[in-house]
Amino acid sequence: MYNLILFDEPAIRTALLPFTFTRPVSEVRVGIQTITEKWATEFNTTPSFLTEPYLQRKYEYRTHETNFFVNGGICPSEALVEAIRGLPDETALAAPDGRLIALRTARTPAEPPTAGQARATRIFAETLTVIRTLPDLFLNNGSQIRADFRRLTAGRPSQPITDPHTRCYGEEHIFVEEGAVIRAAILNAENGPIYIGRNAVIQDGTIMLGPFALCDNATVNWGAKMRSNTTVGPFCKVGGEVGSSVFFGYSNKGHEGFLGNSVIGEWCNLGANTNNSNLKNDYTSVKLHSYATGGLEDTGETFCGLMMGDYTKAGISTMFNTGTVVGVNVNVYGPGFQPKYIPSFSWGGAGEGFTDYRLEKAIQVAREAAGRRGVAFDETEESILREVYRRTQQAPEGKR
Repeated sequence: MYNLILFDEPAIRTALLPFTFTRPVSEVRVGIQTITEKWATEFNTTPSFLTEPYLQRKYEYRTHETNFFVNGGICPSEALVEAIRGLPDETALAAPDGRLIALRTARTPAEPPTAGQARATRIFAETLTVIRTLPDLFLNNGSQIRADFRRLTAGRPSQPITDPHTRCYGEEHIFVEEGAVIRAAILNAENGPIYIGRNAVIQDGTIMLGPFALCDNATVNWGAKMRSNTTVGPFCKVGGEVGSSVFFGYSNKGHEGFLGNSVIGEWCNLGANTNNSNLKNDYTSVKLHSYATGGLEDTGETFCGLMMGDYTKAGISTMFNTGTVVGVNVNVYGPGFQPKYIPSFSWGGAGEGFTDYRLEKAIQVAREAAGRRGVAFDETEESILREVYRRTQQAPEGKR
């Protein structure tokens, strides 16, 4: 049994804010699974985490006589898993640019490890999938759906699609888990696989193009248009038009409106007719807010939409501009395009400006949102939000 510990590389952790305010790096979802789930599947073990101290109460750090520390921003591949399994004691595995990939050691560091702590270092020269920026989440989503699809479905039969009014193209690339319900839909997997999770629901009139992942207990609403390279995470409810986007879990976009090249965290809600822009009128590359510099930084990408942190809500007909970053626990509404950056725990909109979202009210709403889904919002979850709020008030991230 491998004692696998997924650690946060500090630069990646900062680059993936606001999502890493509330989770370790490896808990982001890209493809069908989170990065944690990918490593857990590959090593047939339950990983632990070396992350920020305020997150360790929820995300345990477990050490043993021999520990395999793995960079939580890196997705596994067959070659990489084999290289990690073959590491001798006190040996690091690094990329040619020096990035630490993995470390086998008896040590139990309190901070993210470095290659310099090892007695020897091996270089892994093959291609790596590293989630190092916010756009990487949607840019790699299609390829990770393909990789996860192979991993999760190998040697397993799909449940049959029995609905007489559903039309499938490339049916051999469609996998349906037990309990899923599909009604009068068009599923086209000719250009990439479609994965339908346990107890997921595809409602009447849905058009779905692969690569696409609908995770366990998620729902696609009536008449939805689901474009390729999209993941709808567990317990999400999604409608309208969505393309090249990732929903982490427990979030809703239940009505009409477009979402493209975007990433939506957990416990978010997009009101009816919420839309985002994912392409500038002059076709120049999109700039995103950087938590590292406090300013806008060029992504080098032509398409880039909305990045929304956990517990955030958007009112009906909210419009988000190209390359917008919204923090944790924001309530945004009102006419006109919203600012390209909205700090965590903000309340308001472009028309009337923003004020601070009162902490006790924010926690109450988060607790009620979880309760509506039968999920407990306990003291651990509350302590995480309180710490994010504290950091928001003390750091430039909280200034408007």
